Amino acid sequence: MDAITSPTRVLETGFNRELARLARRYCELIETHPTHRGVWLARIAELLPRLHAGVSSLVAAEPPPGDRPEPVDLDARFELFSQLRALLADRDAYWLEFDSVAEGMAAMTGSLADDLTDIYCELKHGLTLFELDPNTAMAVWALGYRQHWGQHLVDAERHLARLRAQSQLDL
Repeated sequence: MDAITSPTRVLETGFNRELARLARRYCELIETHPTHRGVWLARIAELLPRLHAGVSSLVAAEPPPGDRPEPVDLDARFELFSQLRALLADRDAYWLEFDSVAEGMAAMTGSLADDLTDIYCELKHGLTLFELDPNTAMAVWALGYRQHWGQHLVDAERHLARLRAQSQLDL
């Protein structure tokens, strides 16, 4: 049996496609203009743990030298962040572990809009790569997850779980 038809190769390809499907779904959710914020957030809250499980199980591999992530369009990123921040309104800011409640609301340093934007930018870039070379996309996602956006994913999951506990998500 060669590498193309081996069960391991088929499993890897199926896994790659499933992770890309989840990433595509996440990007579609972020790109939509929800009519009901709580339902939209609930869908994101349901999807993030599935993405987290998939990407955290990727083997960390260095992408080929020419396949480094391209710089993010900072204007487009800021525009998306601003839209999400306005949409999330009072559900955006949250306390991080080291924040002091005594300092008041101005000291809140976590932003769900920032988390969702960073995750979106990383996944969207990987989806572009996925069309050309799924293995490179997986390596870029794994590396980016470990170096940067994995913390945004954890923070977003934690904040959404808090919102769910406070009945601010419609399930």
